Amino acid sequence: MVTVTIVGAGLMGTAVAWPLADNGHRVRLVGTHLDGEIIRACLETRVHPRLRRRLPDGVQPYYVEQLPEALEGAEVIVSGVSSPGVHWAGRTLGPLLRPGATIIAVTKGLEATDEGELRILPDVLAGELPEALRDRVSINAIGGPCIAGELAGRRQTCVVFTGRDQASLRRLRELFQTAYYHIWLSTDMLGVEACVALKNAFTLAVGMAGGMLERAGGPDEAGAYMHNPAAAIFGEAAAEMLRLVTLLGGDPANVTGLPGVGDQYVTSAGGRTVRLGRLLGQGLTYSQARAEMAGETLESAEVVTQLAKVLPRLEQRGLIGPHELPVLRLLCRVITQEQPATIPFDAFFGGGTEYPTNRG
Repeated sequence: MVTVTIVGAGLMGTAVAWPLADNGHRVRLVGTHLDGEIIRACLETRVHPRLRRRLPDGVQPYYVEQLPEALEGAEVIVSGVSSPGVHWAGRTLGPLLRPGATIIAVTKGLEATDEGELRILPDVLAGELPEALRDRVSINAIGGPCIAGELAGRRQTCVVFTGRDQASLRRLRELFQTAYYHIWLSTDMLGVEACVALKNAFTLAVGMAGGMLERAGGPDEAGAYMHNPAAAIFGEAAAEMLRLVTLLGGDPANVTGLPGVGDQYVTSAGGRTVRLGRLLGQGLTYSQARAEMAGETLESAEVVTQLAKVLPRLEQRGLIGPHELPVLRLLCRVITQEQPATIPFDAFFGGGTEYPTNRG
């Protein structure tokens, strides 16, 4: 039995408390400065108000002001903050960490540098730690298809734990894995993290098909939906994800497995990303859609914003052509330029009339 401290009491950060508690570990759930009401409810009722589930025995809630106490003696720290909170997490945890600490993050996203490069969020977090500590802690991440409410409901869930140290990953799997939480290990952190971030962006476009259906008045008299366009968008998105992951230096095999299309599938099934895409597909501008979803963290839009900063640099360097990545370019126009969500179907799969596998 070990002590694990979760920093961030949102849906996914809290959900990993279930397999940990089921394995008999002591779990300390620390809310950020944005989670005060969640922690209050957990302390008063033992029910997480967003997951709508009673916390397992062995999970103790803490307010953010109690973070030093909650970290005392913890062998593993779970970073459960949202993508905008990664810098805060690194700066806040840094002075409190000891050499040898192990961190595993559930946060998904990418960040553009001033030089036009993309950084995965574990590296962003590491960059906020004191320089003397960065090489003395193990930073890892969780990727793959996982809906928080299903994990907390002990539904069968398959994920990838990724990091650069195989021994740390094996130890983490021992701590987290249960009969319902199945874990594979990968040292290709760049490839895994790129996939789980990119699928958030591309699922926005998949969600647009639902908005197109609503804009058309719903299914027609014969029951026709919008599954055909959604599937085409999904397929083109997977192809673009493959191109980008390869370009960034990750293993393209991630795209066809859990971190890529597996995670994209479960994200397409519902949630904030699909809802935002649906609003955009209905004809709303991004500003209008964001107003409709006020108070919700729109990590998919943040990923698109970061990619929009990098795409021109990639094109200038000759790494991508001007007509490549039509779905991603559409998303960049919609999110950063307030343009309408007009899907460029004829530009999919390289354009033209021949499918790419048929070209010499």
